[in-house]
Amino acid sequence: MAARRFLVSGKVQGVFYRASAREQALALGLAGYAKNLPDGRVEVVATGSGSALDALEQWLWRGPASARVDDVTSEACEPPGGRGFRTS
Repeated sequence: MAARRFLVSGKVQGVFYRASAREQALALGLAGYAKNLPDGRVEVVATGSGSALDALEQWLWRGPASARVDDVTSEACEPPGGRGFRTS
């Protein structure tokens, strides 16, 4: 199991980005969370297989139809713990 922290910038708050990321992560069998940051970005931390994390990263670049993604950064991190995928 691997874990990654993604920071997504652009028009990603107020457009159902976190809820859509949660749906995508669950479909890929990932655990973790997505949350809004005060600076307008969305933080996504996920744990699972490397191929599922790669697939999530590809989706994060697109996001839901109403989003506009300008950048996605990724770094390895400690697994967030817990089960499922939550939003906050």
